[in-house]
Amino acid sequence: MTVVEKRFCIVLLINTAVAVLYVIGNSRIRQKEKNTDILMKGIVMFLCPVVGPLFFLAGLVFNKVFFRQNVDLEDVIFSKERVKTHLRADEEREGNLVPIEEALAISDKDSLRTLVMNVVRGDVQNSLASISLALNSEDTETSHYAATVLRDALNDFRKRAQELYLQMKQEGVDAAEAACILIEYMHGVLIQEVFHEKEQQTYIDMMEEACNFLDEKYQEKLQASYIEGLCVLLLKIKDFKRMKYWCDKSRELYPAELSTYTCYLKLYFTEGNKKHFFDELEKLKNSDIVIDRETLELIRIFS
Repeated sequence: MTVVEKRFCIVLLINTAVAVLYVIGNSRIRQKEKNTDILMKGIVMFLCPVVGPLFFLAGLVFNKVFFRQNVDLEDVIFSKERVKTHLRADEEREGNLVPIEEALAISDKDSLRTLVMNVVRGDVQNSLASISLALNSEDTETSHYAATVLRDALNDFRKRAQELYLQMKQEGVDAAEAACILIEYMHGVLIQEVFHEKEQQTYIDMMEEACNFLDEKYQEKLQASYIEGLCVLLLKIKDFKRMKYWCDKSRELYPAELSTYTCYLKLYFTEGNKKHFFDELEKLKNSDIVIDRETLELIRIFS
C-alpha cells in the first residue's frame, strides 16, 4: 500500500469516527431533537469525507458569529388559555333558532328547548338574563332545566365573589388585583339583574366596597369603567345619593372621560332634574371628548 493510499485510509477512518461520534453524542445530549435529523447529518458526513464535516462546522461557526444574539420572546405567548379559536358558524342550527322572548310568546317548545341548550353550551355567565326568561315557560322541562342551570351558575358566582372578597380583605400583595377582578366579575352578572332585590343590593354594596378600597389605597387602579359600572347598578336600584357621590368621584379622577358625563346625564335624567341635565349636556358639547353613537343620538334629541 502506497503512502497516498495510507493517508486516504487514515482520512476515511477519522471521518468515520467523527460521523459516528456526532450521531452518538447528539443523540444523548439533544434528546428533544429528532433522531432522524441527527442520523441524516451523520450519513452526509460519512458519505462526504472532509467536505461533510467541514460544511456543518462552517454552518455552526457562521451561526455563532452572525446570529449569536438572544431571541426576544417577551411578546411571544405560549399559553393555550389565550388562544382563541374562531369556528365557522353552524348556519343550519342557528338559522332555525328564535329569541327566547319569541319562543315563549308563541309557545314553541322545540325552538325554546333547542335555544336553551345552545345557550348553556356557550358562556352561561353572560346569558343568565336570557336563561331566567325560560323560568316562566309553560314547558316544564324547559323551566326545570333553566332553573337548574341558573341555580348552579349563581352558586358558582356567590362562591367566587366571596373568595375574591376575602382575598381583598386580607390586604396582601394581591389585594388590589383581587379587588379589580371582583369588580369586573360582579358587574358582568349584576348588570343582568337575575338576583332578588335584597341579594342584588348586597352584592352592589360589596362591589362599592371594592371600589372604595381601590380609591383609598390603590387609586391608580380605580378605572373609569369601574365607576361607570357601579353608577349604572346604583341607578337601577334608584340610589341617587350614592350614585351622585361616584359621579363626583369620576369627575375628580377622570374629568376628560366620556363615561363621567354620561353618568351625570343618566342620573339627572332619571331624577327629572332638567336644569342640571341640560347644563351637563352643554358641557359635553363644548368639550373635546370623542362621543360615541349612543351619546351623539342623545345630543341630537335634546338639542
